[in-house]
Amino acid sequence: MSAEAAAQESHDHGAAAADAAPVAMKTGRWSDPATWPDGKVPAKGDAVTIARDMEVVLDVSPPALRSLTVNGKLRFADDRDLALETEWIYLPGGELQIGSEARPHTHQASITLTDNVRDEDINTMGDRGIMMLRGTLNLHGDREHTWTKLAKTAKSGSSEIEVLDASGWRKGDEIVLASTDFDPRQAVRRTVAAICGDRLTLDKPLEYMHFGEITFGVDERGEVGLLTRNIRIQASDDADTDYFGGHIMAMAGSKMYVSGVELSRMGQNMHLARYPIHWHIIGEGAGQYIRNAAIHDTYSRCVTVHGTNNLRIENNVTYNTVGHCFFLEDAVETGNQFVHNLGIQTKCHPTLPCEPTNLTDAARGSKGQQSDHILIPSDNTAATFWITNPDNVYRDNVAAGSDAIGFWIALPQHPTGAHEGKEGTENVWPRRMPLREFKGNVAHSNFDALMFDRGPSPNGTFNVGGAGHTAYADPTNTASGAIPSVIDSYTAYKNRNGAIWGRGEYHLFTNLKLADNAIGFTHASGGYGVAPYTSRVQDSLFVGESDNIGNPSTPAEVAYGRTLPHVTADFPIRGYEYYDYRHDVVNTTFVNYEPNQLREAGAISYLLFTSFGMSTENRVEGVKFVNAQPVHFPEMQRRWSSDFAGRAAYRSATIHDMDGSLSGVPGAYVVIDNGIASAEDTCETRATWGAAICKGDMGRLSIGNTKDFPEFGAPATDPVVLERNGKRFEYNGETTLPSGAQIKVVTARNDLALHLREMDRGSWVIFELPGFTPPAGTTQAASLDAMRASDTTAWFKDGNTLWAKLVVEDATADGPVVVQVGTLRAQASLDVSRGEGLGG
Repeated sequence: MSAEAAAQESHDHGAAAADAAPVAMKTGRWSDPATWPDGKVPAKGDAVTIARDMEVVLDVSPPALRSLTVNGKLRFADDRDLALETEWIYLPGGELQIGSEARPHTHQASITLTDNVRDEDINTMGDRGIMMLRGTLNLHGDREHTWTKLAKTAKSGSSEIEVLDASGWRKGDEIVLASTDFDPRQAVRRTVAAICGDRLTLDKPLEYMHFGEITFGVDERGEVGLLTRNIRIQASDDADTDYFGGHIMAMAGSKMYVSGVELSRMGQNMHLARYPIHWHIIGEGAGQYIRNAAIHDTYSRCVTVHGTNNLRIENNVTYNTVGHCFFLEDAVETGNQFVHNLGIQTKCHPTLPCEPTNLTDAARGSKGQQSDHILIPSDNTAATFWITNPDNVYRDNVAAGSDAIGFWIALPQHPTGAHEGKEGTENVWPRRMPLREFKGNVAHSNFDALMFDRGPSPNGTFNVGGAGHTAYADPTNTASGAIPSVIDSYTAYKNRNGAIWGRGEYHLFTNLKLADNAIGFTHASGGYGVAPYTSRVQDSLFVGESDNIGNPSTPAEVAYGRTLPHVTADFPIRGYEYYDYRHDVVNTTFVNYEPNQLREAGAISYLLFTSFGMSTENRVEGVKFVNAQPVHFPEMQRRWSSDFAGRAAYRSATIHDMDGSLSGVPGAYVVIDNGIASAEDTCETRATWGAAICKGDMGRLSIGNTKDFPEFGAPATDPVVLERNGKRFEYNGETTLPSGAQIKVVTARNDLALHLREMDRGSWVIFELPGFTPPAGTTQAASLDAMRASDTTAWFKDGNTLWAKLVVEDATADGPVVVQVGTLRAQASLDVSRGEGLGG
């Protein structure tokens, strides 16, 4: 990308500016010898130049040209079908026009880009392209209705489909039906053999069922996209072999107004800056657009917006494309509007499978980011929408079948690529900028549907453990206060992993509709404590299994009667996963999360089986369950673990039920049944949940610094074992404890620092500490009973055993930092050791 920046700066911008003075234009027909300076109509293999003072009307289909340089204007006539074939077209201040916004082109027009002369480099813009420097591209086809949805389910083997709206579609049109199952490669293209109203007869039967219903309140009607346009820009068919397609590139001072075009065999695989359509460091792009286009069978991306603001990318259909498709490049791009676009079948490579980087067992590690077969590291985890700056609009788009990710909000800390280190970019903070609009978007048939995390570092690589987003009123000043980021009216279904994975603070998700996903929602902290919550889901719907049974193919699926999201048939599906500190679920309904003989299920759970981030402040309110087991904490199995850690956090999972809508007990805590957090006198065990419902206050116990304990599988040198009511629990990082618990602490360690947090004022825990001496500066009780009755922290020594009652005397957490994320502090602390005691 740095080479790309150098290329941009090497252009002779001064000469281009000097050439921009207006001149009087003469008009001539291509077929007229008088139009040309030498009095000859261009012949096969000619390098043609149109002078600055000439507007040439293409009125014939010329023989294949060597090249075409337009300093003036080339306009296609609209009284016949026309075809232009050339190695490349260069617009240094000139214009190429086919139709206009007011009068779209009505005949067939094609431009075919050949590559008989290899490895040319036209003013650093490469080869086999339409390349502009202060040039203008005006392409306006006559198709505006580009995609619709199925009106009813289309069965496998059927040669007829019914759609919601086929207006303007014609016999002979090529269409594509998106997959409505977990496998994105169930997308199929067909030709319309006949049309009657909204009923289409296809040239051959469908291989798969394509679902066309609203099921349990979730719209899973498959999309149908129109691929045919009357203006077609393409590479010659040799590109199907070497994946070196055509490209359209607008450089400084250029303008593109593109509507109703078809781009095919475009994009140059493994070549930077050579994409089907590409605004390249234009700066202000207000008024420019690509809309109503079909971009299919390409080899590198779809629409690239690089260093350009305020474009309109609307109502386009993409299919069978490689790498990130709708692509924001350097994270400086703002104000661009991506509206009502449909992306179908996004691939990592033209032929090779993805080598993704994610948290599943099959894809741990980042080997794929070092592959020789991708353009940038993240392309091996390809996204249909790659979003590097939140200050853009994404509305009513559909990511229908990426091999990896549907929408990836991948925010770097500062701009990257050609803009890395440029003056002023140190004040551009994508991870702190407000999310302008993300509303009405749909993602299905992907691996991960929405990834709001894992932004790239300057070298383009990313990891799965960071890059959280928290918006601030002033992104350059974190003291300006966090502000909410809203994702509204988002639908996700039939995704093989997660419908939503997020990281950050103050993320509000409203009106979600999530169905048929392996996991509905997971969210990580981005720095706990800077906002009222980490994430909040409200007014939403989660459906475990809908009426869309998919196309069962494996023996397990055929026996089960529907397709399964995970490669492991018995993978436990979950609706909402708590994870990593403070999250709310409010006024949300869960449907069809019932365990069965094949796989377990639960509406609400925790990230399996994480070591990171737990809080008793996680809460639910106003939740409803229809044919759904409310809670499920599965038995720990390494094959489903989200990380290689010691499972510290998952072992102390907790949910605060504010109004009783989860547990039936207002104010209760639902805790994983680990034997320490729950007790028979204050809790009701729900064996099928793997949990207990507990009354009273709950908080978190930390011993020393959480980093002192191994959370990544290695055994502790001097383990700490907690005992309560005859049950033992090996401490490793933190655990949930109820107020009023009595805990025996057994360890060979010489020093212990005991901390409580997230508890109400007046809550307390009694510790039995064999071999320890009383802490300095604390109160000694006259007896064990007196200590138990104390309303302040106190201790009593009974032989070799120290008893200590640790009381939360102030609800404010202003003690030592006990967890580094967000610098979480203790409310009450007690330091004990095996040294000579004060009262012993």
